[in-house]
Amino acid sequence: MRTAEIKRRFLAHFEAADHTVVPSAPLPAIEDPNLLFINAGMVQFVPYFLGQRTPPFPRAVSVQKCIRTPDIDEVGKTSRHGTFFQMNGNFSFGDYFKAGAIPLAWELSTKPVSEGGFGLDPERIWATVYLDDDEAIEIWKKTGLPAERIVRRGKKDNFWSMGIPGPAGPCSELYYDRGPSYGPEGGPEVDEDRYLEFWNLVFMQYEITDVTSKEDFTIVGDLPKQNIDTGMGLERIASILQGVDNLYEIDEVRPILTRAAEMTGKRYGAHSGQVASESHPDDVRLRVIADHVRTALMLIGDGVTPSNEGRGYVLRRIVRRAIRSIRLLGWQEPALPHLLPIARDCMSPSYPELADDFERISSYAYAEEDAFLQTLRAGTTILDTAIAETRRSGGKALAGDKAFKLHDTYGFPIDLTLEIAAEQGLDVDTEGFRRLMAQQRLQAKADAQARKTGHADLSAYRTVLDEYGPVTFTGYQEISRESTVRALVGGTGGLPAVGEGDEVELILDATPFYAEGGGQQPDYGVITVGGGQVEVFDVQQPVPGLIVHRGRVLRGEVRAGETGYAEIDVTRRRAISRAHTATHLVHTAIRNFLGETATQAGSLNAPGRLRFDFNTPGAVPASVLAEVEGQVNEVLMTDLEVRAFITSQEEARRIGAMALFGEKYGDEVRVVEVGDYARELCGGTHAPRSGQLGLVKILHEASIGSGVRRVEALVGMDAFHHLAKEHLLVSRLAELYKVPNEQVADRVEQTVSALRDAEKELEKLRAQLLLGNAGGLAAAARDLNGVAYVGAEAPEGTSANDVRTLAQEVRGKLAGRPAVVAVASRANGKASLVVAVNPAAKDRGLGAGDLVKGALQGRGGGSADLAQGGGVPADQAPALLAAVERLVTGAS
Repeated sequence: MRTAEIKRRFLAHFEAADHTVVPSAPLPAIEDPNLLFINAGMVQFVPYFLGQRTPPFPRAVSVQKCIRTPDIDEVGKTSRHGTFFQMNGNFSFGDYFKAGAIPLAWELSTKPVSEGGFGLDPERIWATVYLDDDEAIEIWKKTGLPAERIVRRGKKDNFWSMGIPGPAGPCSELYYDRGPSYGPEGGPEVDEDRYLEFWNLVFMQYEITDVTSKEDFTIVGDLPKQNIDTGMGLERIASILQGVDNLYEIDEVRPILTRAAEMTGKRYGAHSGQVASESHPDDVRLRVIADHVRTALMLIGDGVTPSNEGRGYVLRRIVRRAIRSIRLLGWQEPALPHLLPIARDCMSPSYPELADDFERISSYAYAEEDAFLQTLRAGTTILDTAIAETRRSGGKALAGDKAFKLHDTYGFPIDLTLEIAAEQGLDVDTEGFRRLMAQQRLQAKADAQARKTGHADLSAYRTVLDEYGPVTFTGYQEISRESTVRALVGGTGGLPAVGEGDEVELILDATPFYAEGGGQQPDYGVITVGGGQVEVFDVQQPVPGLIVHRGRVLRGEVRAGETGYAEIDVTRRRAISRAHTATHLVHTAIRNFLGETATQAGSLNAPGRLRFDFNTPGAVPASVLAEVEGQVNEVLMTDLEVRAFITSQEEARRIGAMALFGEKYGDEVRVVEVGDYARELCGGTHAPRSGQLGLVKILHEASIGSGVRRVEALVGMDAFHHLAKEHLLVSRLAELYKVPNEQVADRVEQTVSALRDAEKELEKLRAQLLLGNAGGLAAAARDLNGVAYVGAEAPEGTSANDVRTLAQEVRGKLAGRPAVVAVASRANGKASLVVAVNPAAKDRGLGAGDLVKGALQGRGGGSADLAQGGGVPADQAPALLAAVERLVTGAS
């Protein structure tokens, strides 16, 4: 029975029992700050279990995509561990409990295949229950399961939670006896390879906290209602129904494994036992490849992209482990183009969107593999050297600073360093590595904070916040207001007063000044206090809730505690607000043309211009950028109202407001709408209507990192001035070419093409002229103790390739006797040197690499026949030739 059919039967069984079919939630657990990914079928239903929300249905059934990575090192070594898996689950929210859940599970498991069930032999099914759950035991007996196949077990095995605070409860697990070839008799407590768990019925009735392990937690109390949460691992039941040994051999995984074995020339299972724990290392690696390739497909399909933190790092690690595993099996070329399409074909019967979106998915995956292969080539050589040095010195562990350098300089991941070192029998000083990483993070954090606070002591800000409370921001409604100066901060602490020329940080009780944040630059303006006036040139929030105005006293004196008048630069604010509204429109338009996975990755909203970063695997075609620009400007012409309002997170999601991926928001959020066209969570300021933006002109698009692109654009008068300048430029070129404006591009292209052709001809002539002199240089060779030596300087500006060719040409004309040819050249203010040595000179102990390094004091290199170096000031060219001559004279 294929996996997709198992999934269909599961959903159909419970739908017939009045359960609502609920689609799988995406893998990234955006709403739960404790989870990077959904790791259980019940995660999307947690608010219903806790009574935080009213469920829209009393019963539900789903097949949920899940990711678990804590046991990633066990993948392939057992039949139970996989990073990606699918969880069949049926749920009751205060409806039925144990007496309803147990018979439903038994019926589907044992009902004949011809009647829509799984057809498992009831004589081979075992059940485990929590220690004192007599009620569950009695219900199992009523279904027909004999007492001798019902086993009581403790918290570790039969009390379920997500591993974090939340709903939990005792459980009853179903096991299937796969027969004596898999292990000894005696039930699940004796052997969990022979007796394979395939369904867990959780009787959800408690809320727990203080979770430190599966057995160490605190029960807060009863849930508002008794609920049912069951989980049948789709891969587990598939391995049973398909008669294979483990989850890596089912129809959704085995084809990937088989292709990897073909690529590497391995025979899967040839040297392993039937049980996963008896597997040959090659088989373990093949399973890792199959599991991780499928997992990467599913993660990228759900919008995760490779990065160095959070979800993106998990994906990166999984991809890299797959690549590393196939390289250990002997495959050195890119592997994902061979494997990912097979994973797509395996999974698309259940998830057809994978086939539709495969171009995007594969672009991210293949780019990640290419980048990692480059990292491997550089890092592995350095790591091998470090390991060899450690062994020679008798060390047992690779130094933490070497592991850190590999990570920091070459991007070589620490988990890979640990794996490779372990293969060589070495530990790694992980404490030293972590210490250096922590120092780096602290320094980066301090540097970033210093840029925001001018190196002021944060304790001074906290003192003000503790004494006076948060600053009220009024800039949404007003551009100026009366305010009281709560505190003045300068240097390391508070100040009673400041005078003309002093730089200071003012903290008011309320302010119309917008503090830099959310990609929006801060307001500028002036604050007048008594007879003093402060020019504000920056506004920051060094600690949450405290708005700090950085400025310079233009005149008079300013004292803490006085009342003043704060007034922003309205022209600047309006220009920034227009840019911010334009950013929302560009974001929406890009998603309209590239798909919903083109999510925001950063932004900058400055007066009259914007910068917008977004996730996408490759360059955006110019035609698509033109369409984005056109759609945005159409929105401006319709002059839509821009409206901001506060609502709940739940309502914001319901109306489709976009949020930054993974960003944490409070219970109440601010939504900014541009008509019905764009809707985002945003704390920034905006133009009141889209028509006030005037014009949006996209300047260019470029890559700023793996899978992240950036567009820059001008807004309003800045866009108009840019287009006016371009028009003048085109008109001037049209005048020079004496053609209409629309023909300028063609004429410029013709001119550039003609110039390139001319440069190629000139290059040929220069080369011919240069090589034509080779005979004369050879004829002028001087004898240095029996070695023919030629030292010459090429004409300034000669290309490096021509210099090498000249040296080789002269050497060729000196055949029959030992010869050394040195050619120096000058270009861009630097001198370089090429040395060519023939075999007869090499026999006398002269090597080109040694001569170049000797002349350049250790720099440069190459072979004994031909070597080069440079980088010294141009006026040292004659000295380089003289140095080679001395070295040849001394050696010969």
